[in-house]
Amino acid sequence: MPKNREPLVSLMLYHAFKWSVVSPMLHLYFRGKIYGAEQVPKEGPLLVVSNHASNFDPPIVSCSVRRPVAFMAKEELFAVPVLGQAIRLYGAYPVNRLSADRSAIRSALQFLEQGWATGVFLQGTRTPDGKITEPKLGAALIAAKAKAPLLPVSLWGTEKIEQKGSAVPQIVPVTVRIGEIIQPPSSSNKEELEAVTQKCTTVINALHDLGR
Repeated sequence: MPKNREPLVSLMLYHAFKWSVVSPMLHLYFRGKIYGAEQVPKEGPLLVVSNHASNFDPPIVSCSVRRPVAFMAKEELFAVPVLGQAIRLYGAYPVNRLSADRSAIRSALQFLEQGWATGVFLQGTRTPDGKITEPKLGAALIAAKAKAPLLPVSLWGTEKIEQKGSAVPQIVPVTVRIGEIIQPPSSSNKEELEAVTQKCTTVINALHDLGR
């Protein structure tokens, strides 16, 4: 495959997993609604930035943008037989939590160079209501270094999927809204990174405010 697309084996695994598991669960179990999918470039490096409230967010994002999205995953998962190879083919990359910032940026840049869409949660961690309140500059820095456009994505309702004391995901409505492409910073100057980060935050939170 040319470098403007994900590897063929990853695309095949993505579609197999999407149509057999993720898409049915999103559309039937969570009654998922997706708006703005036409905004997503079908090929080429792309930095997908979103809010984050659930462990279900990565596959939901990837399913919604209609192409594999490489997300970071803790390195311990890659030592699990079968699972490690499967999530690697699907686009996950290992991150050492003791040096997460450096390894995450390095891995994200490598995937972008290979033509992948790469996912970054703007706040870096889950928030209780899905709103972004303390965005990090990592996504803008990666976009600046890779010269990759940013795609803002809002996840609404996913914070209710996982409930304490229950091993079963809750049947709750989920809505995904995809915004317009945001151009990367022209440099890694802090002021530029902050400006693009704030723009992404404003767009994602505004999309989230639209609700269901």
